[in-house]
Amino acid sequence: MRMRGFTLIEVLVALAIVAVGMSALLSAMSSAADTNLYLRDKMFAEWIALNRVEEVRLQFRKPSKGKSDGEVEYAGRRWRWEQEVLEVEVPGMLRVDVKVRPADISSGTKGSWYTTTAGIIGDAIAPPSGDLPEFRRPSGQPDGQNPPGQNPETPPPGEGGRPDPGTPPEPDPPAESSE
Repeated sequence: MRMRGFTLIEVLVALAIVAVGMSALLSAMSSAADTNLYLRDKMFAEWIALNRVEEVRLQFRKPSKGKSDGEVEYAGRRWRWEQEVLEVEVPGMLRVDVKVRPADISSGTKGSWYTTTAGIIGDAIAPPSGDLPEFRRPSGQPDGQNPPGQNPETPPPGEGGRPDPGTPPEPDPPAESSE
């Protein structure tokens, strides 16, 4: 009985096929990791742009028209933002456009801005007063002091047809038999 195994050529062909497959797999994994990092940075850039728009809104005064820029540190990295305040067709309203990119990427690079966000600011902004309007204040409660977890429109347990949680449910009436 003669034993037959793989020849050297067959083994080398199999190794070449495995090597090509492994390099394709590593390339796909590397590309997925790069995409994941880019999407993470793009999300951070979006958050920075939204934060910048909110900072402008929270100043409670109209921003001056034109461009401004700055840097911020966020998530352990330096980010560059550029803001432009423009008039819109509606009187008393301004548009704030904010672009953000990592600070280590030069502005000359194509697609260097990771995000552009726009916000609208109007002159009808009133400073916070701390008072709740009457229609939101529950009756019989001082300014905004609802009991925790209670909806002001819902009556307390035991009132208005709402059962008390400590009361056992009423048994169902016996079913009538039709004999």
